[in-house]
Amino acid sequence: MAKSVLHIIENEMSHFSKGQKRIGTYILENYDKAAFMTASRLGSAVGVSESTVVRFASELGYEGYPNMQRALQEMIRNRLTSTQRIKVADDMLMGQDVLATVMHSDMNKLRMVVDESDRNEFNRCVDYILKARHIYILGVRSSSFLAGYLNFYMHLLFENVTLVQSNAAGEIFEQLFRIGPNDVMIAISFPRYSRVTANTVQFAKDRGATILSITDNEHSPLFHKSDAALLAPSEMISFVDSMVAPMSVMNALLVALGFRMGTDISSTFSELENIWDKYGVFGKGDDE
Repeated sequence: MAKSVLHIIENEMSHFSKGQKRIGTYILENYDKAAFMTASRLGSAVGVSESTVVRFASELGYEGYPNMQRALQEMIRNRLTSTQRIKVADDMLMGQDVLATVMHSDMNKLRMVVDESDRNEFNRCVDYILKARHIYILGVRSSSFLAGYLNFYMHLLFENVTLVQSNAAGEIFEQLFRIGPNDVMIAISFPRYSRVTANTVQFAKDRGATILSITDNEHSPLFHKSDAALLAPSEMISFVDSMVAPMSVMNALLVALGFRMGTDISSTFSELENIWDKYGVFGKGDDE
């Protein structure tokens, strides 16, 4: 339904009430703005009540206005250029408390993950990683720092981890030359999805590797290439991609891996603490 919301509105337009037609027409002509409006603000823009907007969403078959709004957002978010994003954000944030608006948006995304995450899928990802012969981590562009963060902690847990560097496509394939069955690739990608990531995942899949993806939803180009996927919405705020929810999902994954490893991880960090103390890695006070 997320991909066809505009098509649904067009097909149902003749059956709408006068107020609903005004809502439908506004969305068809301004869907990039409407996708980020509250029900109250959308109602004000077209001259109808908030309750009329909510009923309109139900008329289209959505459980509520937030579901319709999410469908619009998912439809457009990979289409907008950075300039268009900034324009949408300016309209959305006009007269608002920017700090509160951004923070509330991030908190809502975290609640969505808690409410909607598939726990069985999460556990499958943990199982695949623990059984892997070698673990490859891939993320480019705005996902590269997520890949780096995951790689930092995975290296503390496992010996068999490679962070795939993305300076050039040819170099990526050289780094993956030996990938094959019993290996796992953890691929991270969020809108606007990188074609480099999708092509690299296909290469690893063709070589027989297990693909675990960390991405935003079932419409991601990685989702259907994956053996298991961890989904976390990434909010589009101006030119910035908010990665709060993906980071939290990765934290949960790392904690789950450490928990399953039990005494192994305890001995690893005990040895690391001794090394850090011996070589003065961390200061213990202002006088040192």
